Amino acid sequence: MARIGSPRTREEKRYRRHLRVRKKVTGTAERPRLVVFRSLKHISAQLVDDVAGRTLLTVSSVSLETAGKKTEKSLSVGLALAEKAKGTGITKVVFDRAGYRYHGRVKAVADGARKGGLEF
Repeated sequence: MARIGSPRTREEKRYRRHLRVRKKVTGTAERPRLVVFRSLKHISAQLVDDVAGRTLLTVSSVSLETAGKKTEKSLSVGLALAEKAKGTGITKVVFDRAGYRYHGRVKAVADGARKGGLEF
């Protein structure tokens, strides 16, 4: 967990940014929150209903097993998430970048989800 005072590590700084974003962004059953998690090798995205407090669906680059660079895998994660969401009747989402910059792999997930038919 974060230390008292100013954040010291990269993870603590990201966690603080994520909390700042979470104060403003809330997902519902009709318009869930699309959360992105980025690790060094993989990326995952999930749709969360904050009102009910449950995850609706999740997609990860581990489960897809696609070849290519990390940004290409991120684009395919966004496309796969959009396909699953449309299958369950979800067309509109709220994007939560989880404290990461909207750049690179995080942007690729968002672009893939938009290309797949989700509205932000």
